[in-house]
Amino acid sequence: MDVIVVEGGARLKGQVTVSAAKNAVLPVIAACLLTGGECYLEDIPWLADVDTMCGVIAELGAEVDSSGGGLRVACRDLASWEPPYTYVRRMRASFLVLGPLLARLGRARISLPGGCAIGARPIDLHLKGMAALGAEIQVDGGSVVARARQLKGTRIYLDFPSVGATENIMMAAALAKGTTIIENAAGEPEIVDLANFINAMGGRITGAGTRVVKIEGVKELHGARHAVIPDRIEAGTFMVAAAATGGDVLVNNVIPNHLNAVTAKLAEAGAVLTEENGGIRVTADPPLRAIDIKTMPYPGFPTDMQAQFMAVLAVARGSSVITENVFENRFMHVNELKRMGANIVTEGHCAVVKGVPRLTGAKVAATDLRAGAALVIAGLIAEGVTEIGAVYHLDRGYANLVEKFRSLGANIRRETR
Repeated sequence: MDVIVVEGGARLKGQVTVSAAKNAVLPVIAACLLTGGECYLEDIPWLADVDTMCGVIAELGAEVDSSGGGLRVACRDLASWEPPYTYVRRMRASFLVLGPLLARLGRARISLPGGCAIGARPIDLHLKGMAALGAEIQVDGGSVVARARQLKGTRIYLDFPSVGATENIMMAAALAKGTTIIENAAGEPEIVDLANFINAMGGRITGAGTRVVKIEGVKELHGARHAVIPDRIEAGTFMVAAAATGGDVLVNNVIPNHLNAVTAKLAEAGAVLTEENGGIRVTADPPLRAIDIKTMPYPGFPTDMQAQFMAVLAVARGSSVITENVFENRFMHVNELKRMGANIVTEGHCAVVKGVPRLTGAKVAATDLRAGAALVIAGLIAEGVTEIGAVYHLDRGYANLVEKFRSLGANIRRETR
């Protein structure tokens, strides 16, 4: 079992380069199934989730080559329409192969997905979209079975702007007959990145990033080369860590507009942020000020940054209120932070964080991916040593996290026990 050990007190200083976005890489890999041509994805971070998605498409018949720093994918002959349960149970994003398989093969059978236990993330919007495109949907023994002779374009209204559902419908509609319009679509940057990749393959998608996305179906797609956008959540994690430790860190390889909600809240808390040489420099003089946060779909404050902010607000001046509006079970890190001395009270989807003078190192466990990042930040500002278990969660979404923090001067290491 691996653990991450953090000795608090170090002020982060230097430069760090953000990897390609996990939440953009995964749907782009799934979209490779839409074509028999060869696709090349540049500078892909080798995360546990990326490994899982590559395993999924390889089992379906894709040729996958990760040598050379990028990812080469060729899906000339798909041998299966059912990804193995052993892969799908690990990661919810595996369900993103539903749309491509339906579009390419006319059928798919996929086990109900796994992933972080941060609350109900129903797939009903995915299935509603496939059904609207003309697929017959059945749930059989814990698996979804979908069939369609020919998907047909239509108008689809999403009851909630689900990122995964928007992506799945976009991929299915790319090869459908006619035009599909998704209303109340998710507008996250990862949606735009996927649309750009599909368009590079010969697709015809407009409106990505807005609430109305239009997909004009084409008969076939060809291979393409694509550079995935930087990971805004990884960038935000390092920005919060820099502010929390009173550091001076230049976070490179970012798209500033993707981080507007994060930078606004950091500035409100007292950090100083400046754009510099294609990156964002963060400096601060702790303790920061208490602030209120409400998570919302993009361009609102991202739910994936809620835990990291809670860690630094635990030692802010005053009381903060964090309202989680996206997932109903995303406060599992609260008890771990309380083990370190945080004063946090939760009620329903709200958490009141009363700043304390200091946190104290303790043995804690990551309850999910972003909770793990929050505990690393808490360890950086705590007195003494913090030992974080269940770090496999962090492996799902952060490439070389320990090494990157060490390069900034953090006293952090990974050990196998």
